[in-house]
Amino acid sequence: MKNLIYLDNAATAFPKPEEVYNFMNEFYCNHGVSPGRSGFDASIEAEELVSETRKLLMELFNGDGDPDRLTFSYNGSDSLNMIIQGLAEKGDHVITTMLEHNSVLRPLHHLQIDGVIELTHVPFDNHGYIDPDDIKKAIRPNTKMVVVNQCSNIIGTIQPVGEIGKICKDAGVLFVVDGAQGAGAANVDMQAMGIDVFVFTGHKSLMGPTGIGGSYVMKGVPVKYTRFGGTGVRSAQLTHLEEFPYRLECGTLNMLGVSGLNAGVKWINKTGIENIHNKELALWDKLRTGLQNIDRVITYCAENTKNQNPVLSFNIDGMPASDVGMMLDVDYNIACRTGLQCAPKVHERIGTIDIKGTVRFGIGPFNTEEHIDSAIKAVEEIASLKI
Repeated sequence: MKNLIYLDNAATAFPKPEEVYNFMNEFYCNHGVSPGRSGFDASIEAEELVSETRKLLMELFNGDGDPDRLTFSYNGSDSLNMIIQGLAEKGDHVITTMLEHNSVLRPLHHLQIDGVIELTHVPFDNHGYIDPDDIKKAIRPNTKMVVVNQCSNIIGTIQPVGEIGKICKDAGVLFVVDGAQGAGAANVDMQAMGIDVFVFTGHKSLMGPTGIGGSYVMKGVPVKYTRFGGTGVRSAQLTHLEEFPYRLECGTLNMLGVSGLNAGVKWINKTGIENIHNKELALWDKLRTGLQNIDRVITYCAENTKNQNPVLSFNIDGMPASDVGMMLDVDYNIACRTGLQCAPKVHERIGTIDIKGTVRFGIGPFNTEEHIDSAIKAVEEIASLKI
């Protein structure tokens, strides 16, 4: 691990800032109890951390002023399931895109095959972007919501969320954004962008641990609860509580995850999203140009740094992505991701579904120019091998 070149940050950011590790350890050693369930000091202090973290995230996403509408879950996939199933009703039409992760594709597909919804998948262009006009043209009288990811986890393109949000507002359609790749990496302004629900995960660019995520639901969005259980409030009531945050939370929260997320957001606020993004994107551009100058290397939707997250997918002509990834790992100690990366429709669109996907490099805040130079050299040497 000491000499590992980690380029799988699009899956999970690693390493985390030292203050995240330190705070998680300190907090859990001293306050690792159930928040708000009891009146003793440690429980009260744990609840105060939860409330502070809700507020930090609400402010980061510019929600509409009520921190209790920021709810926690296991991860982005967990929250997307709750949001999608909590909004969809029999006879609804839903619009999504071919850029989506299975966290969106699968819940919607199950609703479709169960006869609950009608579903439209809008394609992206050859550069990796959704045309907002295509969303507008797809809206029907029974369209309930549009679900779009802010940033692709395969090709890293940042979508025109604000333009899509305006179209949804004008049409009276709910707008749900999958921010798994965007939260902490790209600017999010729910009010300015017309976002009704923003879903995030903690273990990527928010610099938290795995097992924590959530959503922010704007006022007036009619999401139903789909889970029932303990809330520590009004326990004699047998129906689940309707108010936030209990509406989308039940049982004891992942306090270790919340504490890590708290420290991660504070680190992001201190460092600055723009500063982090600019550094990562400069490394991405160096990687992009380096790989594109190697014979047999094919990159996908990697043209320039405009509206781009530091995620790059490529293949070496004639070599399976899995073989390239194995050689990068075994021979060069470079960690990356290969395959379909849980987004099969992206691979359908870029023509890599039949060759079982791509090799994906995801750059994080602790990568260096030396890491990128090593990755370029490794790919060049692998590409020079005879097949």
